[in-house]
Amino acid sequence: MPISDFQTLRKVAIANTLFPPTTLKRAIEKLGFLQADPIRSPARAQDLILRHRVKKYRSIDLEIMYPNINVDEDFLFAYGFLPHSLSSLLHPREFYRLSKLEEEVLEYMDESGSVHPQELEVTFGSKRTRNGWGGFSKATKRALEKLHHYGHLRIAGRRKGVRLYQRVAEPTREQSPEKRFHALALVIARFHCPVDKKTLYRALNCLKHIVPTLSRRKALLDKVLESNGFRQETIDGIPYTWIDTKIGLDEPADRVRFLAPFDPLVRDRDRFEHLWNWTYRFEAYIPAAKRERGYYALPLLWRDEIIGWVNASVMNDRLKLQTGYLHKAPRSKAYGKALEEEASRMAVFLHLPEDEWEIMKVD
Repeated sequence: MPISDFQTLRKVAIANTLFPPTTLKRAIEKLGFLQADPIRSPARAQDLILRHRVKKYRSIDLEIMYPNINVDEDFLFAYGFLPHSLSSLLHPREFYRLSKLEEEVLEYMDESGSVHPQELEVTFGSKRTRNGWGGFSKATKRALEKLHHYGHLRIAGRRKGVRLYQRVAEPTREQSPEKRFHALALVIARFHCPVDKKTLYRALNCLKHIVPTLSRRKALLDKVLESNGFRQETIDGIPYTWIDTKIGLDEPADRVRFLAPFDPLVRDRDRFEHLWNWTYRFEAYIPAAKRERGYYALPLLWRDEIIGWVNASVMNDRLKLQTGYLHKAPRSKAYGKALEEEASRMAVFLHLPEDEWEIMKVD
């Protein structure tokens, strides 16, 4: 189906990621990758993303069910969750010489099951070291993070949100770099489509430890796209790459969705601005006085248009929603009903009664 008209492009973007709700394991497999973020406002990004895609999903269900669904935490083009069959292809990463502390931590892990970072302080002390963000972290915590990044450890689960680490066997590489690249590049392409190929090239930098040269990555990506049914069409001068998807041409359903800042539909900010003609920015790390829409503003999808945003918080066991609009809120009864239904779904997701919410409009 051609996407030479703007409305169809929107439908393709929505249909590519907002599939009918399924099981948690199947949803992560269909997404291929689930971005994570630790901020809870009112829940973590991974939970906010999954609630639209998993039947009867509630906040922290992923944390509870993680040990039983064959999923790993790892870094693809961002930090998040992906099926173990894919995360195993990321390793080994480039050569990394272990420090003395990291070698000692590995030896300790050989004799342990899952380990909480605080447990290491008893044996190795609480010395601090500079982290990658210019601040300081416990040296043992940094050692665990590096050992995880380079494939020596995996995340076994979480305890009250804190990662538990577990030793893994050193990977035996049976697949060639080209096959590893093919499988991972396909996931990245499907996750982003429809997408400008320049965005794909940038995302594939995360695979440069598998295929070091950019020209080779581009050539392999072209083979991946060609062999998996992708096509390219230019909309408003932008060459979009997308996989041929069967979508309905009916009018979109009367439904409201509050989307996470890192939802696949929102994450590509350039595409977001093109599709919905406004600029969305994640403002959690912007000084409060300079924020335009809020600390953790959730884009508001109505039918197939993102018409504004919502800031959500829980106070006294009641969900508070502040809505903002690019222009004016739709006045139709259908929109009012759909907004209330989404508020009820959000309350239940947050383990509140379905009627424990209120909406406060802000201009």
